[in-house]
Amino acid sequence: MSDDTILNLQGLTKAYGKAIALDNIDLTIRRGEFLTFLGPSGSGKTTTLNLIAGFIEATSGTMDLNGEALEKLRAHERNLGVVFQHYALFPHMTVRENIAYPLKQRKVPKAERVESVDRVLRMVRLEQYASRYPKQLSGGQQQRVALARAVVYRPPILLMDEPLGALDKKLREWLQVELRRIHRELGSTFIYVTHDQEEALALSDRIAVFNEGQIEQIGTAQELYNEPGTLFVGRFIGESSIFEGEVNDGVFSAGGMRFPCSSKVPSGPAALLVRPEHFSVSATEPCTLAPELTNHIEGDVIDMVFVGATIKYTLKTSIGEAIAHVPAVGTMEHGIGDRVTIGWSPSDGKVFATG
Repeated sequence: MSDDTILNLQGLTKAYGKAIALDNIDLTIRRGEFLTFLGPSGSGKTTTLNLIAGFIEATSGTMDLNGEALEKLRAHERNLGVVFQHYALFPHMTVRENIAYPLKQRKVPKAERVESVDRVLRMVRLEQYASRYPKQLSGGQQQRVALARAVVYRPPILLMDEPLGALDKKLREWLQVELRRIHRELGSTFIYVTHDQEEALALSDRIAVFNEGQIEQIGTAQELYNEPGTLFVGRFIGESSIFEGEVNDGVFSAGGMRFPCSSKVPSGPAALLVRPEHFSVSATEPCTLAPELTNHIEGDVIDMVFVGATIKYTLKTSIGEAIAHVPAVGTMEHGIGDRVTIGWSPSDGKVFATG
């Protein structure tokens, strides 16, 4: 295990009878990183988190924390912080008492407890609420108390399972900023579970994309968005247009149309993925697409939404629906029902074998 590795999972598998919840995954987690497990329900992300926490036992595989066999330790012996969507605060205890509880359980001297609780109260910006009870707090404040309680004893890893899922959008976005700040201040390793791709993109140093009990790809937000390794990752991360067809000798064909592509995949059934910002939209006559946009197809505007800096067009073409985001400033707007031409560069299309 290298110096920058804090947790190493090897061959980790969890089966419930014949049902495989997690299928032989390998994963190296770096010290101090914010790593997010992202995927649909039932993909294995929460199972992995629960295995790390010690709430369930692996069918096979190993987990090493700083070189120590984690699977040999019971949950309370692993000294990991855990925050869930449901805050699980003690209703009869004040904020200060809730946060101090894990320190009392570890028999930390009182003076040190007071200092540690004061420190994390400042960190989560709840100093003025220290004497209140959970029922006197908002949902966001309760979540910050749960976070403070989980980090007050400085665990090497903080595990979070959809902790912001029950909050409204505005509060969730604000707490995402707070989580990034707290992560920087602590310097600890955060492992975060969510099915919300926007949340994953906003928070993470790296993202592990789960699908059907396996990790499809792991990388930074930019890597996953710009260079998806599989069609599933391309669909799941960000918005995209996907056209079904086949590829042969570097040319993607669909609906009688042929589009050169830069992706190297075997000949056969395939899907072409294009991100919405890589499309340009022009009136069909006269067409004003840039000459480098050698791939183009006509389509009809079936929806148009102004989203601030861009206009989002949904277009019906002979090979499927396309979504294009174009700058709203200095752009000629095309209305619903207009016939337009969309174009893209061959290097901006990703082709995946589907056969």
